[in-house]
Amino acid sequence: MGENVLRFQGVAAAAFAPPSATEPRLPVLVVLHQETSTPGRVGNALRALGHRLDVRRPRFGDSLPETLDDHAGAVIFGGPMSANDPDEFIRREIDWISVPLREQRPFLGICLGAQMLAMQLGARVAPHPEGRAEMGYYPIRATPAGLALCRHWPDHVYHWHREGFELPEGAELLAEGGDFPIQAFQSDHAFGFQFHPDVTYAMMHCWTTRCHGHLGEPGARPRHHHFADRAVHDFAERAWLKHFLDNWLTRMPRSVMSEAAE
Repeated sequence: MGENVLRFQGVAAAAFAPPSATEPRLPVLVVLHQETSTPGRVGNALRALGHRLDVRRPRFGDSLPETLDDHAGAVIFGGPMSANDPDEFIRREIDWISVPLREQRPFLGICLGAQMLAMQLGARVAPHPEGRAEMGYYPIRATPAGLALCRHWPDHVYHWHREGFELPEGAELLAEGGDFPIQAFQSDHAFGFQFHPDVTYAMMHCWTTRCHGHLGEPGARPRHHHFADRAVHDFAERAWLKHFLDNWLTRMPRSVMSEAAE
């Protein structure tokens, strides 16, 4: 983070320290929502940092741990469903987010996962009032709080969603957008991103092919724009993601790292 002081809701970075190369790294819990889903670029970045991935799919019967004592953190990814759906696994995942919140463990929600986090924190999740969607690359603007956390935010990021959320009470806005103003927020050690830093080139091909019909929705970008814009904006988004994840997971409380080494 250079000379920047990283703070997680008032806790100075000096209270944290990265593990040494000799200490084992705990796995990261990964929650996916389709049989063929992958953690994409986020998973690749976490593996590069030395973390194994503990992949769970509650939609297909996988359980979620009662504690994150055995995990470095947790990521809930996106999916075609809504956080407002009545399905049992949706309710179960939203309720489960209370575990990392209570235990002060790193949590990241991406798109649907961010909407679940917002709902767990009491915020409303809803479609755009004019029925608009974000599918493709769109500009975001880091707030002063976002810049204090990470100096070099990308100015465009990849989206695939038709719903957004309010800023939860007590949370800090890190990045804002146009049609969907809340793009990134932080609540203590938990972060929510409305956009998709996890998307790989292969995933983009899959989404824009299988779900091509959605690209005609108001606000969505035509398919060829997704790839043309990726050539322009992907490098900055990839570099930012690596920087964010490095600080999000390696700056663990010393007590947690000591337990992992025992």
